[in-house]
Amino acid sequence: MKRCLLFVAACLAAATALAQQNYPNRPIRMVIPWPPGQATDLVGRVIAQKLSDLFGYQVVPDNRAGAGGMIGTDIVAKAAPDGYTLLAASSGPVSISPLLQKTPYAAEHDLAPVANGGLSPYLLTTMPSFPAKDIREFIALLKANPGKYSYASSGTGATAHLVVEYFNNTAGIRGIHVPYKGSIPALTDVMSGQIAYTTETVAASMPFVRSGKLKAYGISLANGSALAPGIPPIATAADMPGFDVGAWIGVMVSAGTPKALVDKLAAAVDKALQSPDVRDKLLSVGLEPDYRNAADMGRLLKEQSAKFADIIKKSNIRIE
Repeated sequence: MKRCLLFVAACLAAATALAQQNYPNRPIRMVIPWPPGQATDLVGRVIAQKLSDLFGYQVVPDNRAGAGGMIGTDIVAKAAPDGYTLLAASSGPVSISPLLQKTPYAAEHDLAPVANGGLSPYLLTTMPSFPAKDIREFIALLKANPGKYSYASSGTGATAHLVVEYFNNTAGIRGIHVPYKGSIPALTDVMSGQIAYTTETVAASMPFVRSGKLKAYGISLANGSALAPGIPPIATAADMPGFDVGAWIGVMVSAGTPKALVDKLAAAVDKALQSPDVRDKLLSVGLEPDYRNAADMGRLLKEQSAKFADIIKKSNIRIE
């Protein structure tokens, strides 16, 4: 009996190893937890198409929007850990939502990183006539007038809100938070001077900076970005060593997916991101290409969760 069980176990192990070696041997689903046209959707589709080319099997985008990305994220968290259900993952539902509200999944335990694809940087902007020629003058002015100036966000608890609070806390300034329902309404009131400043994505802000409707003081990534030429990193321009934040977008799978499959997927994403057409498409939607393998992406997620948790605590951010 014991020999029989050992034989069965050996056969199962051999079958599993063969299945992993032959992966993929059928179409793969890429769950995108946002509606068509949103940044994560655009990035997910670009990566899915390139993976289809590399694997010879279709990686089919499947939009499952709702609840701030939590519905689609939960589908992948509960999927079979066989590598055939991927998640176009992003900061909001994975790194931030679990810190602010109850989610149907435990991101740290139910999901596993595969590879990061890129980072979405944020710009600190004001109306063009704001009375500060650079970011140091801007900080000095706000420090001298605590509580006088207002700042916008695209919504309480949104990534943009946490980034602007991160800036405020690091700079040691206090203002009045005015949440909006989206980036464009927030930026519109900054352009008109009704709100003093905000930090929003390069994708949303840069067209207004180019047209002269907004003044940009700095970018959130410590190394700057080709997406915003001539705009210095906040870390150096404001003498804030360590100031470095961006919304990430990458690929994840359900926890328990065999390492061999994760490694194969990560290598494919790496190859996809080395393609000039993929890099160009990521840049066109305001994403700085930033490949990280599973281990490095895991470290990024831990760092972001710790950073955002600290911001939420210091700023007493709550979703009512």
